[in-house]
Amino acid sequence: MRLAALVSGGKDSTYAIYMALSEGHSVVTLVTVRPERDDSYMFHSANAHMTDLYAQACGIPLIVETSSGEKEAELLDLERALSRVGADVDGVVTGAVASEYQSSRIRKICDRLGLEVYSPLWKKDPATLLSGMAELLDIVMVQVSAAGLDESWLGRRIDAKAVADLKSIQRRYRISIVGEGGEYETLVLDAPFFKRRIHIVSSRKEWTGDRGILRILEAGLEDK
Repeated sequence: MRLAALVSGGKDSTYAIYMALSEGHSVVTLVTVRPERDDSYMFHSANAHMTDLYAQACGIPLIVETSSGEKEAELLDLERALSRVGADVDGVVTGAVASEYQSSRIRKICDRLGLEVYSPLWKKDPATLLSGMAELLDIVMVQVSAAGLDESWLGRRIDAKAVADLKSIQRRYRISIVGEGGEYETLVLDAPFFKRRIHIVSSRKEWTGDRGILRILEAGLEDK
């Protein structure tokens, strides 16, 4: 199938694209919705501006829509974004793992637009998925908002040691190990299908109460 991919710049959507390509599909368009507020129900908000550079790293065109972040308005914003993918696109790739809220709403929108939904991560074992992501992708954590995740996690690479630490935190605090409940958000700097990798030039950690964000101030592309 010719697919459009919903992307945030994070690990789940990136891994879903990797799996789609591995299974012989073509990803011809990236689609992102950028919320104007940090408490979006549907969309990844941390460093959402980085999807421009992410698209350049992939070499795939990007469709961008902004969203007010209001709960129901977000669905209209997503539908408006997906309506722009073009008549030659057969379906949409999503990185949904277990969120019924997100998955059901994306499916209803795609049904109305006549698009298939391709969710290769859906209902897979989260720990196994995270380990696979850590092996293939260069991932950094850019936002945390959960017990057990302190400021030291901001900017940390998600490697085998980080996966083991997240498993321990998950057992103690019952968080989603892949962060699908908003416990953390990530940015992918490199993937097998990237033509160039993302390089963070400067960033700033911001911590408020029990949550924090690594704001990417400057970044560029470098040869792999």
